[in-house]
Amino acid sequence: MVSDKKIEAPAFDENDAALFSPLCQFVWVQGEPLPLIYDVQHPIYTRQGINLPVLEYLQVIGLITLEATGYVKRKFGKHTRLFYFGRPTKIQFPKEAHNQLDLGHVLLTDKGKALATVCNATRNQEFYEYVTERWARQGLVVSSILKRY
Repeated sequence: MVSDKKIEAPAFDENDAALFSPLCQFVWVQGEPLPLIYDVQHPIYTRQGINLPVLEYLQVIGLITLEATGYVKRKFGKHTRLFYFGRPTKIQFPKEAHNQLDLGHVLLTDKGKALATVCNATRNQEFYEYVTERWARQGLVVSSILKRY
């Protein structure tokens, strides 16, 4: 017999916040917050406490989805902009249309997106350089766009 009872994720507490907050420093925005976790064993992540067991736990409590084969965002034109802590970075793809961007292994759930907006994460310059260098190695032309005030 199948039960109609809905299984809910455990309640979010201080310990969960301590695990989730470091993840937020890896979030870029392109229409929605996107945590760019490319290699869960890379020191750029592990030095900040983000590793596979932590990611698996964040998935269990309903803040992220984790996919071993990774996620891709499709249907980009020649150019797009992604924002890292409010600062725009322009990407130029090799083709005029039908481009895609590797997003890594993690996406935020709706609950995770809501929490990411109130998370007290700070910009990580080393991570910014890691991502932009990775994109450049993939043949993308990356340029930082300075906001003028």
